[in-house]
Amino acid sequence: MANTRDEKFARLWHKMVEEQIIRRGIQDERVIAAMRKVPRHLFVPDDLRHLAYKDAPLPIGENQTISQPYIVAYMTAMLDVKCKHRVLEIGTGSGYQTAILAELAQEVYTVEIIPELYHLATQRLKRLGYTNIHTRLSDGSLGWSEHAPYDRIIVTAAPTEIPHVLTDQLKEGGVMVLPVGHFDQHLYKVLKLSKNRLDVIRGPMVRFVPMTGIAEKMN
Repeated sequence: MANTRDEKFARLWHKMVEEQIIRRGIQDERVIAAMRKVPRHLFVPDDLRHLAYKDAPLPIGENQTISQPYIVAYMTAMLDVKCKHRVLEIGTGSGYQTAILAELAQEVYTVEIIPELYHLATQRLKRLGYTNIHTRLSDGSLGWSEHAPYDRIIVTAAPTEIPHVLTDQLKEGGVMVLPVGHFDQHLYKVLKLSKNRLDVIRGPMVRFVPMTGIAEKMN
């Protein structure tokens, strides 16, 4: 990735990693390094760049948000991405989480249902020089079956229950991290033990936009 560090954001960027990520208990050195490398201010609207390293989610248009930095780091650490892994991301959004994953994984496949966000994120990720990211404009609730199975799956919008269409696209031994719920949402870590057996761990409460799409409407 090209060097895109903007000196006027350097202090805020460094403070974000130190205070919002490390001091809150994120210990995965690869995740921390990715958070230090990916410029969050390039993934938010121009008029909000001064808030890019704030400890909060920010609007990115189309009633969607870029997640709070800590939540991005926390979910990424939960996912435990290795350099050999192929990762499916449901909900490209701004592309920030996508870029963090691309720093850690061999390949990232990311699906966005909203055309405006898809085009902006795809252009942004290309400008930053990523060659291991594959974007698709499609219904993320259906996954991306052509490239399945995946070592890891991350979902950045909340379905009302764990989607079987996505666990079906996860490798045995693979991990999926996602928010689940309607009003009361929690993060879940799903380990696929075998074709028909999942180990599900419920994590902290969170607040994500609801998942949309065909598969979610069928739940």
